[in-house]
Order: sequence, then C-alpha cells, then structure tokens
Amino acid sequence: MRALAKTNAAPGLELIDAPEPTCGPDDVKIRVLRAGLCGTDLHLEKWDEWAASTVRVPQIIGHEFFGEVVEIGANVTSVQVGQRASGEGHIVCGECRNCRAGRRHLCIRTIGIGVNRDGAFADYVVIPASNVWVQPDSMDPDVGAVFDPFGNATHTTLSFPIAGEDILVTGAGPIGVMGAAIAKHVGARNVVVTDVSDYRLDLARAAGADRVVNVTRERVADAQRELGMREGFDIGLEMSGHPSAVEEMIANMNHGGRIAMLGLPAGPFPIDWSRVITHMITIKGIYGREMYDTWYAMSAMLQSSSALEHAVRSVITHRFPAEQWEDAFAAARSGQCGKVVMDWS
Repeated sequence: MRALAKTNAAPGLELIDAPEPTCGPDDVKIRVLRAGLCGTDLHLEKWDEWAASTVRVPQIIGHEFFGEVVEIGANVTSVQVGQRASGEGHIVCGECRNCRAGRRHLCIRTIGIGVNRDGAFADYVVIPASNVWVQPDSMDPDVGAVFDPFGNATHTTLSFPIAGEDILVTGAGPIGVMGAAIAKHVGARNVVVTDVSDYRLDLARAAGADRVVNVTRERVADAQRELGMREGFDIGLEMSGHPSAVEEMIANMNHGGRIAMLGLPAGPFPIDWSRVITHMITIKGIYGREMYDTWYAMSAMLQSSSALEHAVRSVITHRFPAEQWEDAFAAARSGQCGKVVMDWS
C-alpha cells in the first residue's frame, strides 16, 4: 500500500510502498479516504528536537483521518464492515487510575496514532475498535477527516459555560476558527478573534466571529471598547501558544474570568501571576478530546446545525491528492491556509 513515512532520523518524509497492516482480534482496519495535516505532522517532517525525542523510525505518520471500515477483528461487535468512520488518535491503557475512573483523556500512558505507532497517511490504518467513531453514511469525507482538530476546538470551547458570555480567541488557526464557530453556535454574545494573519482572520470572520483583531495593527482593548464591553472578557480560548497573546488575554479578562489553554508554546514564558490571583482568573490546560463526551458533542452539534457544519467545512482551504504531499506540507507551512486535507481515495 502507499504510505507517507518517516524513514530516517532526519528531516523529510518519503512516500513508500509499505505492507498492509494486520487487523488484530480487537482491531478495525479502515481504508483511508481523507487525511488532515496537523502541526504535529509538520514537526515530524522537520524532525525537530521534539520529533527526534519522540518517534522511532521507520514510522508511518498521520492521525487525522476518515475512511471506510474494510475489516474487523474476531472480538469486535461495535463496528461493522462498510461503515464510515473517523478515529480517536489517542490510545489509552485502560488500567491507570484515570482510565479506571472514566477519565481516559488523562491516561498517563497514552500513545499517539502516527506518532508512537503507524498512522493514517496511508491507504489503510488499523486502530483499536474502541477508538473508532462511526460516522453517518452521508458524512462529507473532508469534514470527517477534521474531527480530531474539531474535537480539540470543541473540548476547549465547551470547557466553561459560554452562553451569553463574551469570548476572546487568541490564534486564528483552524482550531481557533472552529472554536469561534462553536462559541457562536452555543450562544456566546461577542466573539473576538486575534491573529497576525489577515488571511486567517478572514476565515474567522466568515465562520462567525463578531470582531477580528490583527495584533500587528491594533489591540484587543480597541475591540472591547468598540463592542461596548466595559468589564473585559468572560472566557478566553488560547489557541496560539504565543506568550504575547497570553499576556494580552490575561490583561483583558474580567475579574473571575476563565481561560482554556490549548496552544502549545515553544518554551517557558512568564505569566502575570499577580493579575491572575487578584482578578481570580481560572486557567485550565486542554489536551486532545474528552473520550468520548467530546465526540458525542461534535456529532450532535453538526446534526443540529447546518451553519456550524458549513463553518467547519469552510476551514478546509486546501485539498491535495496524496501523491502531492510535498505541496500539501508546503501549503500548511506557509500560514496562508486554513486546514489542509489530503485525498487518499
């Protein structure tokens, strides 16, 4: 089968002819139709310090995907051949304290599809049946391929009650844009999105943001005044990982404000802890998706809102055949894009 793999402990990837994966008794084999490009994949292609310390080569990468079930293991009863499905990219141990307590997204022994085991940038991928999320037959394959980042956006956005609240989203990457769309869907009052890219801020505006702020030209406080917000933002969704964005978010939060942080910084940076303490600001770290409440929420929201489905689809700006993977990676690295999807059909 075709597979995009890290074959050497060095920068670059290679489209190879790999053996078709074997389906174990508790596994499901999926024929990949679409696969989404993630920042993690860019790190693996670049072979930075994190990638070198995490991945053992050779390794097929990729963890955002949608496809058709073509084989199930002997013990599998929850999935049927022919069904369409996405997959949860985190495989958990089932035995640690958090897994046994039903908090599987906090498993201390989590391994990642496409990071710690062969992934979905291939014609076929095998995952445990418990990680399969069966989708409706009518699911747009492109939308099905972005359920992983859509899940990150959902987990982050729904971390705190947001109906009627004023929301600040820092970072207009695909997850930030989807977070803004979810916030409007749930009933937030004002949703403001910041970034340094006009291209991505246009995506956020199209997805439903009430106001966008290019922080190279103006400040969040300007948007606050324009919207008549006298007391600051109630909820912050930090999607950028940039210290200056976090600093400006904290400076513009209402007393008692709540911040959900998903963006991964490149390194440590200072926080104005005096403001956090005296303004009684809550900061919550977010990683991945809650298994599987987030998945239920995603499916339910899409079923109930064609506008939200349109907003999620609008985040996908570039589509490439799998053979043009180099162009796909170049587009993702450029920053002049939303979500990049590769067609493996």
